[in-house]
Amino acid sequence: MRFAVRAALLALVLAAFTPLAGPAAAEPNDNAANADFAVPADGDFVVRGRGYGHGHGMSQYGAQGAARQGVGWKKILAFYYPGTKRAQKGGRVRVHISADTRPALVVDPRNGLRVRSIAKKKARALPTKVKGAQPKRWRIKVDKQGRTVIAYKAGGWHQWWRFKGEAQFRAGGKPISLRLPGGDRARYRGRLALAGPARDTVNEVSLENYVKGVIPREMPATWHRAAVRSQAVAARTYAAYEMRHPRAGHYQLCDTVSCQVYGGYDAEHPAANAAVKATKKVVLHHKGAPAFTQFSSSSGGFTAANQFPYLPAQADPYDGWAGNPVHTWEVKVSRTRIQSAWPAIGKLDKIRVPERNGHGAWGGRAQKVVLVGKKGNVTVSGDTFRFTLGLRSNWFTFRAG
Repeated sequence: MRFAVRAALLALVLAAFTPLAGPAAAEPNDNAANADFAVPADGDFVVRGRGYGHGHGMSQYGAQGAARQGVGWKKILAFYYPGTKRAQKGGRVRVHISADTRPALVVDPRNGLRVRSIAKKKARALPTKVKGAQPKRWRIKVDKQGRTVIAYKAGGWHQWWRFKGEAQFRAGGKPISLRLPGGDRARYRGRLALAGPARDTVNEVSLENYVKGVIPREMPATWHRAAVRSQAVAARTYAAYEMRHPRAGHYQLCDTVSCQVYGGYDAEHPAANAAVKATKKVVLHHKGAPAFTQFSSSSGGFTAANQFPYLPAQADPYDGWAGNPVHTWEVKVSRTRIQSAWPAIGKLDKIRVPERNGHGAWGGRAQKVVLVGKKGNVTVSGDTFRFTLGLRSNWFTFRAG
């Protein structure tokens, strides 16, 4: 998980466990790889961990730590994505707006608002008055016959234009206010379309404006400018990679942590926009194509390898600065909590960690966890154990409370 969701995951951890005061102490020698951990007498394990997230690629806290040492954004990126080269990328990206769950697209009126029939390649300006009434909303919806209906709200909903094929709202590059279920608003640059078989809301926006809406949701925009510029290039490159490997036929990216968090115009911050401008169109390439520039909140001091050569496992000297609260961490978890999550084991006797990735303290990140119980054993991956219990990463060990 990355910076934007740290608070949500922390709330989950606090709800499930009792946190311990202070940072984790130095690792004792008895917490080695492949160790068995018996249930403590009081039934509570202390889970000791390092980092926050999957650990692939750039550590965001590490980027800030490096920037604080005077390392520039180009060198930060070269460290976390070794073997990549800088290149240029422009164009537009299509993003699924997940918060709009209705099979319709509703926006507020504004000056310059137009609606376009994509199939007809024809656009019309939306009037400020229709038959003497002032529209309060504009809507794109598909009727039972499969035709797209453009309607306005003045009292009730009234049809204004109808045609076959998909449609989009645009306002000459000015932000459009999207109405979400429940009445909330969210503003987006570019174009808003109702697209695909599920009638998804899709924001088509320039790559540069997209990155403006990503940075503040992924990293504090007020961090050191070298760190924020590193985030700008990583986010732009990640999007460029997804443009070549789209999530669906009608959009390329989502707006959640499953891709990277995107908040549109409302998320923008002047410092983040300045980082976008300073790194205009810069992306990282590997073998002539955009790299898969994964990043996470904190590496814990050692990054984790992925399938690409530019995402190696390597010691991270920048992650452990004093301002990183998740470089090391501890939480308390009860035996009953584990038994509830995996009832097939019965009463838990011990936890075994037979496989780790071999990098860093305790033998590195847990690859496999075996829960040994009275009724039987259950084997899960380190990631499954992590996500089921709401831990910050799969780099963890145990000790008695």
